[in-house]
Amino acid sequence: MLTCAHPSPLLCAPPGQTARMSIEKRAVRADDDGLRLDRWLKKYYPSLPHTLVQKLVRTGQVRVDGGRMKADTRLSTGQEVRVPTHFADPASAPAPSLKAPPGLSKADRDFIERMIVFENDYIAVLNKPFGIAVQGGTNTKRHIDGLLAGMADRFGGERPRLVHRLDRDTTGILVVAKDRQTAARLGRLFQTRSVQKIYWAIVCGVPKPPQGKVEAPLVKAAGPEGDRVRKARPGEQELAQHATTYYSVVDRAAQAVAWVSLKPVTGRQHQLRAHMDILGTPILGDQKYGQIAEMPMDGIEHKLHLHARRLTLKDEKIGELDISAPLPAHMARTFELLGFDAQRYESWEAER
Repeated sequence: MLTCAHPSPLLCAPPGQTARMSIEKRAVRADDDGLRLDRWLKKYYPSLPHTLVQKLVRTGQVRVDGGRMKADTRLSTGQEVRVPTHFADPASAPAPSLKAPPGLSKADRDFIERMIVFENDYIAVLNKPFGIAVQGGTNTKRHIDGLLAGMADRFGGERPRLVHRLDRDTTGILVVAKDRQTAARLGRLFQTRSVQKIYWAIVCGVPKPPQGKVEAPLVKAAGPEGDRVRKARPGEQELAQHATTYYSVVDRAAQAVAWVSLKPVTGRQHQLRAHMDILGTPILGDQKYGQIAEMPMDGIEHKLHLHARRLTLKDEKIGELDISAPLPAHMARTFELLGFDAQRYESWEAER
């Protein structure tokens, strides 16, 4: 029996035969002239992790006009970029076996079921709890993506697919597509910013002015506590990712803390956490940005106070959605201790 060690069966073939790879070719548009190859890939294939982009380019699986290029190669109008679609679009990956992977227990399945706050024929919307990763990584064995892989039978026969991400300690709305066509459709909606997201956060101090916009390009920087992002410095613009966040103070407790509503325009890694830190008002309990050692009062848990509260979208197939996720227990307790009333948010927003 012939076995294949390569992660993609498309790249393997019996001895003496040529392996076939599913390829997508795209011409570089005029408005992308001069864009770096890695930036171009992230623009058109936003679900590709940065490390995979680098690997695909380095190994020659992504080519420009048939030739190998470096990640920082500047593209020109009319050039043809070749991308293996098996990697470029996770929605096109083969569905896994309906058999649950080893170790997926009834408790794990119940864990996912309890997260579901909305479901239709195309998607399931989860209210992600604190402290669980969305995807796997170094030393991360249990994560939502892995649990979903064992529940294909529950979601119509295909592997449920993530279409966006939340940090491990961020809570709230997480959208899952039930099939690859819906995943691709949602991917385009997120890419074109047709999906509106509202986050709630409690921050240390009160942002000034109380309503505004943060436009701070971000670059990734390694540190002793892992990767984090920071505001780009002079000379780093080519490495930076444009990032924009609108914020508004909903309520405050003296000058110590504030409840803010955050509306990200872009979706960069750690964007909201970094932007609040840049304003000088880091999110309460954030150990990576701000590193606040003490809580403003007794009884507040030392956990990140950032919650993906609401998501709205309108699509002719998926439908018109306006979904809110209730606060996690630690934030609900903090609201109570600080005298913040989540019920008054709707009237507050209507006055804006």
